[in-house]
Amino acid sequence: QVLLEESGGGLVQAGGSLRVSCAASARRFRNYAMAWFRQAPGLEREFVAGISWNGDSTPYANSVKGRFTISRDTAKNILSLQMNSLKPEDTAVYYCAADESLVVASTEETEYEYWGQGTQVTVSS
Repeated sequence: QVLLEESGGGLVQAGGSLRVSCAASARRFRNYAMAWFRQAPGLEREFVAGISWNGDSTPYANSVKGRFTISRDTAKNILSLQMNSLKPEDTAVYYCAADESLVVASTEETEYEYWGQGTQVTVSS
């Protein structure tokens, strides 16, 4: 069983920055591919960014490429997402996800076994 807990969400003005984090309880955290997804009101959950178990592969959604950076601290079992140049359309609940069977992060939410409860990010215009 893996527990994931997001933190760091909040309200920020357009153009600002925010960092969300995900604390993982997994003993073998370094073995898990992980990702961030988000879900805006009335829309389906979508892939934002992912990171392979060793950090070598970090795919991003086109909508956030160049603005968001995903990283992981295997010593602290923490996944982070640094979000810069935020836009109102980035407003959503952000979820972290993990799966031990993936070598590289998948963009498909059905590939992930474990999910956090989410943290709200609101970007005002």
